[in-house]
Amino acid sequence: MEAPAVPPSENIRFRAQCQTRWSDEDNQGVLNNAVYLTLLEEARYQYCDHLGLITPDHHFTFVLGQTTVRYIAPGRGPCAVTIETKTTALGTRSLTQQYRVVASDSGEVWAEAEAVLVIWDQDQGGSAPMPEDFRQAIATFEGL
Repeated sequence: MEAPAVPPSENIRFRAQCQTRWSDEDNQGVLNNAVYLTLLEEARYQYCDHLGLITPDHHFTFVLGQTTVRYIAPGRGPCAVTIETKTTALGTRSLTQQYRVVASDSGEVWAEAEAVLVIWDQDQGGSAPMPEDFRQAIATFEGL
């Protein structure tokens, strides 16, 4: 399995701010692996909200197709966390985002991740072409 190829921090324009909780820790005293997926989801929401891509009913126009997470250092709770977020590829029906989860106070990198998001037509129950305004907002922001 390949580790996510997350770009260097200086090449990432968007940073989501989140907070872990003491209850996010498992019996080893580190963040439970499922918490990282929640942090990535929150970063996606903040990213899309920043670009004006959240629907009026607060829904995404995509579903999660795949996520790969590489754990680098044990995360702790409670802690302020920064999730560096970058869209690195736009397909016709999907996009790829990469993330870096960083403890805000120390700058320690806890994890890097990659997600493939599939544009979804709720009424048809399947993938759909990426709306042009959605594509344009991301392409303009990311310089794609």
